[in-house]
Amino acid sequence: MLTQALSRAAASGAARHPALLMLLFAGSGCSALIYEIVWYQILQLAIGSTSVSLGILLAAFMGGLCIGSLVFPRVHLRGLHPLRVYAALELGIGILGILELLAIPLIVRLYIDAIGFGLPGMLLRALVAAICLLPPTILMGASLPAIVRWGESNRAAWWGALYGGNTVGAVFGCLLAGFYLLRIYNTAVATFAAAAINFAVAAIAIAMVRRGEPAAGQDASPPAAPAHDWPVYIAIALSGACALGAEVVWTRLMGYLMGATVYVFSIILAVFLAGLAAGSAAGSAIVGSVRPRQALGWCQILLCGGILWTAYLISDSLPYWPINPLLAATPWFTFQLDLARTLWTILPPTILWGASFPLAFAAVAPQADPGRSVGRVYAANTVGAILGALAVSLILIPWIGTQQTQRVLIALSAAAGLAVLLPQLRSAGSVAALAIALAIAGRLAYRLDPVPGELIAYGRRMALNLGQSQILYTAEGRNSSVAISQWNNGATYINVNGHVEATTEPYDMKLQRMVGHLPALLHPDPKSVLGIGFGAGVSAGTFTRYPGIEHITICEIEPAIPPISTRFFAPQNYGVMNNPKTRMVYDDARHYVLTARERFDIIASDPLDVFVKGTAALYSKEYFDVIKQHLNPGGFFTLYVPLYESDENTVRSELATFLAAFPYGSVWANTRDGLGYDMVFMGQAEPLKINLDEVQRRWSRPDYAPVVESLREVGISSPIDLFATYTGGQYDLGEWTKGADLNTDGDLRLQYIAGWGINSQMEDHIYRQMLRYHRPPEGIFTGSPELLNALRAASPR
Repeated sequence: MLTQALSRAAASGAARHPALLMLLFAGSGCSALIYEIVWYQILQLAIGSTSVSLGILLAAFMGGLCIGSLVFPRVHLRGLHPLRVYAALELGIGILGILELLAIPLIVRLYIDAIGFGLPGMLLRALVAAICLLPPTILMGASLPAIVRWGESNRAAWWGALYGGNTVGAVFGCLLAGFYLLRIYNTAVATFAAAAINFAVAAIAIAMVRRGEPAAGQDASPPAAPAHDWPVYIAIALSGACALGAEVVWTRLMGYLMGATVYVFSIILAVFLAGLAAGSAAGSAIVGSVRPRQALGWCQILLCGGILWTAYLISDSLPYWPINPLLAATPWFTFQLDLARTLWTILPPTILWGASFPLAFAAVAPQADPGRSVGRVYAANTVGAILGALAVSLILIPWIGTQQTQRVLIALSAAAGLAVLLPQLRSAGSVAALAIALAIAGRLAYRLDPVPGELIAYGRRMALNLGQSQILYTAEGRNSSVAISQWNNGATYINVNGHVEATTEPYDMKLQRMVGHLPALLHPDPKSVLGIGFGAGVSAGTFTRYPGIEHITICEIEPAIPPISTRFFAPQNYGVMNNPKTRMVYDDARHYVLTARERFDIIASDPLDVFVKGTAALYSKEYFDVIKQHLNPGGFFTLYVPLYESDENTVRSELATFLAAFPYGSVWANTRDGLGYDMVFMGQAEPLKINLDEVQRRWSRPDYAPVVESLREVGISSPIDLFATYTGGQYDLGEWTKGADLNTDGDLRLQYIAGWGINSQMEDHIYRQMLRYHRPPEGIFTGSPELLNALRAASPR
């Protein structure tokens, strides 16, 4: 009787302030998403951006939510007002969030000193992620069971509304972090903003208690879940697995279509969360007028159609929309288009997943402690989400591809529906309707088309490139998807995640060879080389031409790329993958460099374009400093930098950051028909000195004949032709980069700057701007008057 009386009192308290309570929980969701984005960005710097690393991060984050939702309801808190408990959780989250800024770098430094490769290294990554993420996420997971104890006891509609409000806040937090806090400021400011929200929520909750809001009671020993509730837990777990598994697949495929920038990922995540919030609101509205178990089951059956809807649009509709995304130089127009396409594509199934929550809450047997009921449902869904995300990203996509993975998700949704519907069906009509629905879903799933090879190859440019080439080969790897295409002019392209990675076009071949030949020709006696990124293998292959090089280590994040490139680009890369001097390492390049013990005479980097989410970590000041530490005395570091699909702010930031780490660095241009196109940055610890006579002597040696031939294949017939590409260094281009944003680990702002300028067509303008500051190099080139005069004549003016 006392429990019922307190529950009624709590219900009246919630009824007096429903909007305020929803606002509080929305604030919790907002701060949680800001933290999630910030922590992922920080931890990825240390443990890498491979699917394994990201899977570990996701499992640690969601594992904390699961632990909190399961353990908290078992903690006996008799006599404590639920709002006080909720306020304490929010205060704890805010404090831990701030401490993470100090703790993560410390833990990472200890981890880097102890890390190895293989299984031990993977286990250490998991340990680091768990140590960093579990404490605050456990408190986050406890917040929903805590707050439902103050409210309408055992009212699924109210619980669903709270979850929906929390998800609305998460949508706002995702957009706030992705489009403002991290774009304009850095991880520290974003963290303090999230903590401020936590503290504000806690203060309001305490103020409500002090105003005399009644407290709900709770049973000290809540009963175990009835046996007949297990179909509900199985269904909501499978629903969570399908939701997160589908999010992994669709984020990957939509990323091809829209450019894979940080903004695109923020848009996709925000729409996904918005669908969950809308579905939760809809489910809460109807939960009192339907049979919750049957409604939950049919919701899962309808999800078979929802998954098919999205899969069909991605493979057969969106790529063929007559859209040229390059028409709008202003990013806001592009983002509006991306938002519209994402809403149209993934909103229907996410609404159904969101509606599953309040229906599952209503389907479980009422208990004395509402926190226990909500915690179990939330934990079941979270466990399923963890397993679904890990299975899809680490196993299913690299094993059977995205087409078959989506068919598996459809089957799992059908299984979730059957788990709760079969015990409920009483009439022949219901059985027939279910059989017809499953038959239709099975037929449509069987006819589901794979993602077009052109989408893997050309991404957002697919509609522009149709008919100009043919796809020779595609493969979907664990981290990336690869396509080989042959254009009508005979050139072969390797495309990764919807973007061109390397080609046999003359201007691209020249750039790829320059990345390798510039440092190798200048080093007096190179022995060991590290290549970062395989691509077509052309840059790494140049080192096989040098007689003195004994060891070539190549670090590539996607295991599918080197064998495919070797198959199609062996003449251009000299079969470097199978060369006895070569050692392949499959890992995130930053993680490998941080944990490697070796030093190299040359490090040559050919990463993805900087606007791709995560690539900016390979352009940060701290990363360049680590690279410098891994160079032997007299060693060189070269970095490929594109000018196309970039703007002036991006290139200035790249160069300013590079020169901050390599003050003696230099810039070398690769033009296309005389117009600016892309560049090579070259850095070393000592001032750059190039003796033209010495390089010419090596050029003329018989054992350098393969080197000479390799350069002549790309139109470089002498050392003068190569060195004439010199564009400048700190002493002249430093003036051009003055005031540019440095890209540091604390903000990785470069990915936000680059993503903002992705539609720019300023490659020649940027090159001309750099030439305005170019001055003839003083003291860099020495040699005979004849060679110096020839260099002056060939240099850009």
